[in-house]
Amino acid sequence: MDELGAWLRLLLSPRVGPLLARRLLAAFGSPQAIFAATPSALATLVSAREAANLGTPPPDLSVVLERTAAWLAESPRHHVLSLADPRYPVALLDLADPPILLFAQGDLTLLQRPAVAVVGSRHPTPQGADHAQAFSAAFSEVGVVVVSGLARGIDGAAHVGALEGQARQPRAGGGTIAVVGTGPDVVYPKAHAGLAARIAEHGLLLSEFVPGTPPLAAHFPKRNRLVAALSRGTLVVEAAVQSGSLITARLATELGREVLAIPGSIHAPQARGCHALIKQGARLVETAQDVLEELQLQRPVQLLADLVQARGAATADEADAPVDPLLAAMGHDPVSQEALCARTGWGPAELGARLLELELDGHVARLPGQLFQRVARA
Repeated sequence: MDELGAWLRLLLSPRVGPLLARRLLAAFGSPQAIFAATPSALATLVSAREAANLGTPPPDLSVVLERTAAWLAESPRHHVLSLADPRYPVALLDLADPPILLFAQGDLTLLQRPAVAVVGSRHPTPQGADHAQAFSAAFSEVGVVVVSGLARGIDGAAHVGALEGQARQPRAGGGTIAVVGTGPDVVYPKAHAGLAARIAEHGLLLSEFVPGTPPLAAHFPKRNRLVAALSRGTLVVEAAVQSGSLITARLATELGREVLAIPGSIHAPQARGCHALIKQGARLVETAQDVLEELQLQRPVQLLADLVQARGAATADEADAPVDPLLAAMGHDPVSQEALCARTGWGPAELGARLLELELDGHVARLPGQLFQRVARA
């Protein structure tokens, strides 16, 4: 049996998870040695049932091996990293159950660079999506890799921002890693097919699931632990109180990683998870520089300060420009049409026309329940 086949057999063996696999590897040194071991040698480490499972090749092994070999042959940028591979990310060894194998597509050097996880709601406010994109672009511009899960909403905005930052400062060493809950050849959600292709070309797609694995609900919480472990800290941009992002934050805390959160409106359900984290001790952050300082990334902090200073001088005139009176009346929290009528003194028809103009210009977002929100870039 070749090396890849032995690793896949270990991965697929029933009732042999990462914990037992690591114990066996520590005792025997390699998957080949495990499968060559005598029943009496195995009996010192595993139960009789587990020994029987190890002694019988999984029924789907040949199919998975063929599919994996075909996937590897598609591109020199396709990789399988075992626990014994020197390219395997050391940060994942902090987990009690690091994956036996990782399937990677893209730039493996990103695994060696400082990283921040950016996670949040699948249904963010426009302002939350803007925050995720802007923070991630800033991180990437100064050489910090953005890790997220390729989900809708905040995850997607974070990946997009990181790619934008990388394009602006290609020599900085930033970029993005998407940890997926499917096989490396399956994109979920399908709407992110284009984004996944960009990440595969300019960043890194990472999975612990064999090629062909479909999206299954149980896989996504497992994915979250890798997002947390790969990163020095986890930034939660927006999250409801019951949210997968809070699972990632909890896992980060258990690993001794920093947890940071952006506060939001007290009226926004998407902010309540962040506020709960802050009450529990997460660092409240308002800028990308706050995050980098909390993570003690001195060189990126200085690089970002220099960028902010240079761009601040270029945009000073814009900051002094008068604010549209309707935007001033809106403030920064979601607001109803009735409240805006009262604040501006305009009738419903006039207010509706002005709101439509600002929506078309990208300054205002229309929210469910006839609420409106000023977009952050405005």
